[in-house]
Amino acid sequence: MIIKTEEELLGMKKVSDAVALTLLKMKEYTQIGMSTKEIDEYGKKLLEAFGAKSAPFETYGFPGYSCISVNHEFAHGIPSEKVVLKNGDIINIDVSAELEGFWSDNGCSFIVGEDIQGLQHLIDTSHEILLEALSQISGGVRIADIGKLIETKSKKAGYTVIRDLGGHGVGRSLHEEPDGIMNFYDRFDTQRRFRKDSVVAIETFISTQSTFIEKSDDGWGFSGNKGGFVAQHEHTILVTSGKPIILTEANGI
Repeated sequence: MIIKTEEELLGMKKVSDAVALTLLKMKEYTQIGMSTKEIDEYGKKLLEAFGAKSAPFETYGFPGYSCISVNHEFAHGIPSEKVVLKNGDIINIDVSAELEGFWSDNGCSFIVGEDIQGLQHLIDTSHEILLEALSQISGGVRIADIGKLIETKSKKAGYTVIRDLGGHGVGRSLHEEPDGIMNFYDRFDTQRRFRKDSVVAIETFISTQSTFIEKSDDGWGFSGNKGGFVAQHEHTILVTSGKPIILTEANGI
């Protein structure tokens, strides 16, 4: 969406605080031995306390209130009593919601317990690249150039990027234009630019091996086409003529 009034800005700040604090508290709540369903139910209560509604549940009939993915499944994972967290698991929690007609989106990957799979560097790289990408976004910047930055930094760190998932516009619905804010340089995408006063969700998908997604048998979860692990971090931002306003900064990412 394009922010045109102070009322709209306040609406976006309110829903963004709700999803950001929900994500932060879900992360802090997560422990070894918990099921992802248990974590999701906690997140549901948090969103309800803010007066917010789960975006995937409301929009797509997703069988959960947040997307929680573990190990090789890295996105759109269905919360389940059967998925019980073990020491060293990499988990991704993605929280998006609607509140008073405004929508916001954020997510992050982290390790449960000890880093016995050696994935902290992957997670740190995803986090650092997201923040660097955000620092370069302002009105008039080419969308493809941000993809180039993410891809270049990922390769330098020894990783690949997932090429068929990316960020998107958000605000009056969960997914809006511009769609396809990708993690790689698309040389055919030369015209699209970030627009001042627009709201977008920027997310990294940094992988140890894969470059494309494969959908799980349940029809929801995503894993990598060549295996390995993926780390994701996501903020919803307001594009300005200078540095963007990170609307979901309360999540601590």
